[in-house]
Amino acid sequence: MKVVLISTFDLGHQPFGLASPAAWLREQGHGVTCVDLAVNPLPSLVIREADAVAFFVPMHTATRLAADAIPKVRSLNTNARLIAYGLYAPSNAQYLHELGIDCVIGGEFEKALAEAISGPAKDTVSLERLAFRVPDRASLPVLGRYAKLRWNGSTRTVGYTEASRGCKHLCRHCPVVPVYNGAFRVVPLEIVLEDVRRQVRAGAGHITFGDPDFFNGPTHAMRLVRTLHQEFPALTYDATIKVEHLLRHREHLEELRATGCLFVTSAVESLDDPVLARLDKGHTRADFLEVVRLLREAGLLLAPTFIPFTPWTTREQYQDLLHTLASEQLVENTPSIQLALRLLIPPGSLLLELPEMNRYVTGFDKPALLHRWKHPDPAMDALASDVLSLVANEQKRGRSRREIFASIWKLVHGAAPKEEFDLLPRAVIPYLDEPWYC
Repeated sequence: MKVVLISTFDLGHQPFGLASPAAWLREQGHGVTCVDLAVNPLPSLVIREADAVAFFVPMHTATRLAADAIPKVRSLNTNARLIAYGLYAPSNAQYLHELGIDCVIGGEFEKALAEAISGPAKDTVSLERLAFRVPDRASLPVLGRYAKLRWNGSTRTVGYTEASRGCKHLCRHCPVVPVYNGAFRVVPLEIVLEDVRRQVRAGAGHITFGDPDFFNGPTHAMRLVRTLHQEFPALTYDATIKVEHLLRHREHLEELRATGCLFVTSAVESLDDPVLARLDKGHTRADFLEVVRLLREAGLLLAPTFIPFTPWTTREQYQDLLHTLASEQLVENTPSIQLALRLLIPPGSLLLELPEMNRYVTGFDKPALLHRWKHPDPAMDALASDVLSLVANEQKRGRSRREIFASIWKLVHGAAPKEEFDLLPRAVIPYLDEPWYC
């Protein structure tokens, strides 16, 4: 059968979610075309000839973009089986079906997707332990067309892989939780190593490990990076690790740096303990500050992410976030968009289990794929909107993180900051040039 796998947006990475199922499908003899709409237009002829078209929807933005593309695909081919798979497929099943999707697949999707191509079309959420294949990236756009690592005036091509899937934790705002419910699955070491080897041969000088949390399985993670460092001493990498895990496994921090880790992304979300408790994040403000210290001592850079605007955020708390980032010299470490994000409540979110959410939620917006909410203080909703507009406009103008931070500070405080932020020059802060994280 002729199968088309489509990714719409994957944070500037070559989509693992196309490469992994492509290996399964080609093994079964299917002809597979991988299409990444983030870098290429929709290929009309290929779509018209397809027997099945599957959309990879790993996050909110990708799903909204897929919702725009699905009717176009259906208009080009009225007979092909349309499938949506990935983290956001099950929670948005009803809407995706209304758009023309025949079945949705969540969780460990490779085997279920292969079965759905030629078998019955049925919705599936699978947590089955799979015998993973090495991702097949043969028909994807080359790595050089994706996000780059910028560091010390140099540029590196970035590869992407996953050493584990799912998560042990139950953070209320996290989209992983409704699907995996505390389960996580390890990808065998040799599979991950071979995937990285192939990407290095294709030009990658840096690897992003896209696991929801790299330290859900710290023994597996450390064995992986040790082996990679032995094979590729110049290869660098980054990973996402919870504040809670950085504290619990602090003995590994120096070895992370020694094996090539340049920075750790951590979903801090808030510096207010009551908000962190509502989100069930598993850490406190004091824990965050301790992690800042520990990573600095280990020679690692922290790339924190935040949800600064929630129904419980006050203007004073937002000002405190800005003051803390400045005093802890984290202005350049923090992507500007992280200072403008509003709490996202997708279908199935555990946040809806909090009785108090009834006071804030105003209804479900199907095309937007989220529950709308209003802050009890309208001025905070206005501030969130103003900050988001400011960041978008400043980024279009090519302003630096430090300059955008100063503009946000002036907006919030009514006056420009009195002191310069950070002692480290921007050039020594490694970062990926794709700023979004949702």
